Amino acid sequence: MKTMLRTFFAGLAFSLLAACASRPPSTDEAATADAAVAAALARQGADAQMAERVKTEFLHAWTGYKQYAWGHDALLPISKGAHDWYGESLLMTPVDALDTLLVMGLDKEADEARELIATRLSFNRDLDVKHFEIVIRLLGGLLSSYQMTGDARLLALADDLGTRLLPAFDSPTGLPYVYVNLRTGKAHGNESNPAEAGTLLLEYGTLSRLTGKPVYYEKAKRALVETYKRRSPIGLVGERFDVASGKWTRTETHIGARIDSYYEYLWKCWKLFGDRDCLAMWNDSIAAANRHLPEEVDGMLWYGHVDMATGARVSSEYGALDAFMPGLLAYSGDLDRAKRLQASSFAMWQVHGIEPEIYDYRRRVVTEPAYPLRPEIVESTWYLYRTTADPAYRDMGRTLFDDFVKYTRTDAGFASLKSVVTKQKADDMESFVLAETFKYFYLLYAAPETLDPAQVVLNTEAHPLQPVTP
Repeated sequence: MKTMLRTFFAGLAFSLLAACASRPPSTDEAATADAAVAAALARQGADAQMAERVKTEFLHAWTGYKQYAWGHDALLPISKGAHDWYGESLLMTPVDALDTLLVMGLDKEADEARELIATRLSFNRDLDVKHFEIVIRLLGGLLSSYQMTGDARLLALADDLGTRLLPAFDSPTGLPYVYVNLRTGKAHGNESNPAEAGTLLLEYGTLSRLTGKPVYYEKAKRALVETYKRRSPIGLVGERFDVASGKWTRTETHIGARIDSYYEYLWKCWKLFGDRDCLAMWNDSIAAANRHLPEEVDGMLWYGHVDMATGARVSSEYGALDAFMPGLLAYSGDLDRAKRLQASSFAMWQVHGIEPEIYDYRRRVVTEPAYPLRPEIVESTWYLYRTTADPAYRDMGRTLFDDFVKYTRTDAGFASLKSVVTKQKADDMESFVLAETFKYFYLLYAAPETLDPAQVVLNTEAHPLQPVTP
């Protein structure tokens, strides 16, 4: 195989040189072509080794979960115990991790997780759950795993969950309440935000297409549109609103927590469903964000905080959640801006060898030092690599992964950090570590056909959703 590749690349190089210079290739030119092929083969081997290394570390976390927290929502990676979000398990980690197991080809582990979910998971619970988190983690995970396995039990669970969650939308505005009871349907929690109202259509829309029930698509799209309709005259949304009145209660805007995935879903709903309303809202919204949020500091590009009504600069904060934006920009075709913002995210990571929750880029100080094992910078690294094929992004990923393992690995799994400055660990490993962080690390080095972003759309929890013909 190596000989065939060497012959092909050398021959191609010789042909191009001959066509351009009308002379036969020299010995030096042949040696250069041969060296290029050897370098490409070496890099390919190193990338395959990295994919296996990521899989090995993922299995370390999964094995810890199985040993100490099987059947519960999450592993406590330091005390080697278990945690359930609402006092009763909704199998958060198995549902969130199942499609990662499938993507990595871990069929035995995936079959075990799928049987646990299909036989043990019930949503007939008197629990007030957070609508947004349940949608992106559980509904998204069930749908992606159903599409990857064809197991009808997973779709039945998704449909049952969707039905139980729908009362969250029964507000005067159509904006969803924050909490809903899975058994009674009683909803409450008026103070919400664009991310929680606008990050629902991929999941409900896919459920709608798979079940033939338009109500799912209609409710989630209305919530997205109602959020968009409340943008300011300069095109920006705020950070918090009241669900009942629809009025803004906090008018600061940015691309971080409580707003971030609102932008993400405007673009991705267009990609998955071909919904032109979503494309129009995306074009308007990203133009406003790119007009008012970016700030140049010492030659570097950052997205800061401004007032939604005036565009006046409020603060120079950027953090781990904001680091999703380079990937979204790359995915939507804005490569130059994506590359520059990714460089800033990586610079933030390198200040303490791992990224903080919030960083003040003007003062160059960490203002919120926690690191809950977030995936966003890895997500952006993957999108940029898939868009550019630049090996520099795989090199960047190696640094990220080395640091990630060095500072967060425990005997039982991986632990959040209380502080990226001191590297003190917290006894917490959220399900998104297995759903997102490890999946994006793996995809960065796996063969391109493992998952093609041109063929599927990943929700904000990295659950890959396939288009469904309505």
